[in-house]
Amino acid sequence: MNDRFEQIAERLTAIEEELRDLAYERLTEAARAPDSDTGVRAAADEKRLLQARRAIARAIGALAPSRTDGEA
Repeated sequence: MNDRFEQIAERLTAIEEELRDLAYERLTEAARAPDSDTGVRAAADEKRLLQARRAIARAIGALAPSRTDGEA
């Protein structure tokens, strides 16, 4: 694979991990108070973060098709 592709895939992997951590935080916040305004916003944020994370995962797959999910 092209070294530039590999470098981009590595950066995207770090971004995907950051999105995963942030989504977990928002999900935890939503679970604490699911009916509050904060909980509702946190749940909506978590869904957006999940969508973004999936898009990043697809981009990683396109740049590094030989990688398996979770491999760095």
